[in-house]
Amino acid sequence: MVRRRLKDGRWYSIDSDGKERLLPERRPDWSRLDAMTEEEKLAAARSDPDAQPLTDAQLKRMRRISPAKHLRWKLGLSQVEFAARFHIPLGTLRDWEQHRTEPDRAARAYLKVIAADAGFVERALAS
Repeated sequence: MVRRRLKDGRWYSIDSDGKERLLPERRPDWSRLDAMTEEEKLAAARSDPDAQPLTDAQLKRMRRISPAKHLRWKLGLSQVEFAARFHIPLGTLRDWEQHRTEPDRAARAYLKVIAADAGFVERALAS
């Protein structure tokens, strides 16, 4: 059985015979966490070897994801698709995403409008 995730966050499986089925939604049970004190929560978090605090050296190596790239990922679009759909020059989008340049105030406002209602922007540009 293979599990895959849909863009909306739901999961489905593909059985060995090729049949696809939507998997039931799993909700975490927060009651155990709610019953813990802050000290117990901190001790539990620190006991997890996969969730240790980052060192200063690790933090220095990290880079922020540009807002344009984050928005593009959120919409599930490639650079080419995003640039074409919202009439942004591809080179400009790449420069924003790679931190070579920053969007000016008007471009930042445009990205906020896209984030708020991408469908509206697409319809407005189509007319």
